[in-house]
Amino acid sequence: MTILTFAASEVAAQIAHAQSCSKFLPNWNGPVGSPALILIVGHGVQLISNGIDNSTTRIVAGATSARSAPFAAGLNPFTDPDWATERQSVFRDLAGQFYTDILDDAQALIDRGRDQLRLATDGHTVRVFANQTSDYLLGGTYKVPSGLGGVFHVTLKDISETYALVQNTGNCEDFDDMKPYRVPLDDLKEIETRRAA
Repeated sequence: MTILTFAASEVAAQIAHAQSCSKFLPNWNGPVGSPALILIVGHGVQLISNGIDNSTTRIVAGATSARSAPFAAGLNPFTDPDWATERQSVFRDLAGQFYTDILDDAQALIDRGRDQLRLATDGHTVRVFANQTSDYLLGGTYKVPSGLGGVFHVTLKDISETYALVQNTGNCEDFDDMKPYRVPLDDLKEIETRRAA
């Protein structure tokens, strides 16, 4: 998984544009009836509104665009000399338009005052990455999806920008005997503790 970082104010402008439109660019399944964001991978990597407002009949990418779409940090061909190498490391030979369903999640983080919007991508899927490593406590107890329809309680052993190394703790049967394993950082959820009144 790779993290793409965008300026939240620039993404907010794209969201506002999408929400102001009544017509939208179609996706691979056909017509679209609601605002969304599209990740454009080509000459750089941009996040753009899917709205059509009659100011253009095509997706315009570049510094002189009428609705200048934000580039991901390090992936702007106009300012980053190694953007092509970085794009290749993230997307390999994939290029084109990635239709996302992240608009509401992105807006929620912008509304919380985040100055950057971070997207997690594996080259095929895109999702909002809400948390940062500083949001977690090493040795703290969290819950993660078990893969069995429930959750495991885990202790955080180590952390990177994208993954957490965890050890099962306080679970039934032999689940606590499992070796430490990695989970995506944004799968860690705080355990709500109820205090006696």
